[in-house]
Amino acid sequence: MNCARLPCDEAVILAKRPAAAVTMQTGVWVLVATVLGTSMEFIDGTVVNVALPAMQTGLGASGSQVQWVVEAYALFLSALLLVGGSMGDIFGRRRIFVIGVTLFASASVWCGVAPTIQQLIAARCLQGVGGAMLVPSSLALISSCFPPETRGKAIGTWSGFSSMMTALGPVVGGWLVQHGSWRWVFFLNAPLAVVTVTIALRKLPESRSGAAAHTLDWRGAVLATAGLSGVTFALIEWTQGGVITRVAGVVGVALLAAFVWVEQHCEAPMMPLSLFESRNFVGANVLTFFLYAAFGGALFYLPLNLIQVQGYSPTAAGAALLPMVLLLFALSRWSGGLVARYGARRPLIAGPLIVAVGYALMTRPGIGGSYWTTYFPAIIVLGMGMAVSVAPLTTVVLNSVDESSTGSASGVNNAASQVAGLLALAVFGLLFFHVFSPSLDRGLKRAEVSAEVAQEIGAQRVKLAAIETTDPQGRVAVNEAFVASFRVVFWLAAGLAGVASLSAATILRRGNDATTRV
Repeated sequence: MNCARLPCDEAVILAKRPAAAVTMQTGVWVLVATVLGTSMEFIDGTVVNVALPAMQTGLGASGSQVQWVVEAYALFLSALLLVGGSMGDIFGRRRIFVIGVTLFASASVWCGVAPTIQQLIAARCLQGVGGAMLVPSSLALISSCFPPETRGKAIGTWSGFSSMMTALGPVVGGWLVQHGSWRWVFFLNAPLAVVTVTIALRKLPESRSGAAAHTLDWRGAVLATAGLSGVTFALIEWTQGGVITRVAGVVGVALLAAFVWVEQHCEAPMMPLSLFESRNFVGANVLTFFLYAAFGGALFYLPLNLIQVQGYSPTAAGAALLPMVLLLFALSRWSGGLVARYGARRPLIAGPLIVAVGYALMTRPGIGGSYWTTYFPAIIVLGMGMAVSVAPLTTVVLNSVDESSTGSASGVNNAASQVAGLLALAVFGLLFFHVFSPSLDRGLKRAEVSAEVAQEIGAQRVKLAAIETTDPQGRVAVNEAFVASFRVVFWLAAGLAGVASLSAATILRRGNDATTRV
């Protein structure tokens, strides 16, 4: 639902570092702490979308403000993810992990008590900073504490439990929203954080990189954050017009260009440009960008549609994507077998095409109908397509560079997916409103509502499906306009998934070269 990567895909962030000698008991505590800590991030990454309709109603937010609730978090997470990993190497992985958990939980409490949408957005920014420190540090702790012969099993255990939390998160979160308040979705993180920090401080060993010359690329981090902020602001607020919006976009593009220049001349860049000398690495990241742009951009609107238009309860909406997640993890081993049998290129051509079919099926339902005959078939096809794609994509990323660069390569690829979702949601939001507004006007005209009702609804158009009206025909017009916009963005998502498939066909090397380390 969010643009964040799935847990099994997050596991490729870590570099292959020498492991410190630890006892079996210490290893267990490392896994417990890292699973609990990253569960906070993974749960929030999926459950917030289910709570968005309740947040919008409770805080009286517009459609673009609801977008910012998701975008603010994704912005700082994507821009600072690589720096967060470097901080653990330099200052101590346990220390940065604890700071990240504490920061994330504190920001979560702020989210839960936020009286306005503006404060909620600010708190989500701080959550993104905490997440950027939390996730890479947790994986680095596993890497440093487990020797090579047991590291894979440890990562698998971490991934399995994190996947379980990711799958259950939207269902539990939907239940809390339905029977309590959307604020409890954020308050859940506080007790998890207390337990995690206690275990980390008492049971986990400290570790850091032996490279004394390693430094943080603060210039790159600042330029990436500021540049992405400017571009995202311009895209989301474009419908409001104004000189400031245009200037922000131009400045954002200029800062991103400066970021590339800095990375090219920096001694320890957060994004080593030398990685892009590998054709397969370029192809994998192009595919990642388009595949996760479609995923993060389109699925933002599914819970809004299910709850505000189709009349689903928050719990049911939270469970709607559960079949896709379960299917993805159930087929992960089978997908890995496809790579061994056919190489990575052919699955990466077929997988995104299957995903595109799933998005196209999402455009079929109108208003009403059973979940099992409307959205369920599309979700099953999406799960199949993502299952075919994830393992081969990870394989290409790791095998397209030297072994010493796998940590940087996987980190860059993960950041690419985050940035893709960030920018796609902004573009999708712009398109969504441009379709919704005229569709609403046409629907109100067809319904022949009174001038007063038309004016009342038209004044709230920025709220999209959260528009409040007691007129039945007016409500039908609002819902139909939302569905029309929903269909357009999912057709766009299908197109992006198709481009992802095309990039695999045209950029990745043929035969088994795509799975052979350079």
